[in-house]
Amino acid sequence: MKRLWAAWRMKYIKTLGHSDPGCIFCAKPQQDIDRENLILFRGDTCFAILNAFPYNNGHLMVVPYLHTSMLEELRGEIAKEMWDVVSLATSVLSEAFHPDGFNVGMNLGRAAGAGIEQHAHIHVVPRWNGDTNFMGAVGETKVLSQDLGETYDSLRPYFIDLGEIS
Repeated sequence: MKRLWAAWRMKYIKTLGHSDPGCIFCAKPQQDIDRENLILFRGDTCFAILNAFPYNNGHLMVVPYLHTSMLEELRGEIAKEMWDVVSLATSVLSEAFHPDGFNVGMNLGRAAGAGIEQHAHIHVVPRWNGDTNFMGAVGETKVLSQDLGETYDSLRPYFIDLGEIS
């Protein structure tokens, strides 16, 4: 019998059904440990952070500092900067990982699949031709080929180099 080790998944499994009293999207940017918190980029109104439980290598999120679940509250400068950072993220991921495409979107509310429903955020997921296989379709398991720390270290220099948003 062959085994697939994904020991990092246990951290996720243990969090299921247990809600943290605070919002991680509010707490993490207040700390000065960006690598540990997987924060790749900080803007004036939002930041980019790697998803700790990614669908694919390089899966990140663009998150406003404003704590809201209401899309209509993300207007003006916040909305502009969020989409600028999404654009920056796709440029960075294209340069670093050469994906064939992207899924970009939001899950608003638990019924829509939001894992952190109280704080709106945009997912940016790089995709490659053939990146779905029986493990995801039948086994409901995603195989990721790179550790999150390695992914962070691969992407962070691009955010530094390309990070000027006008």
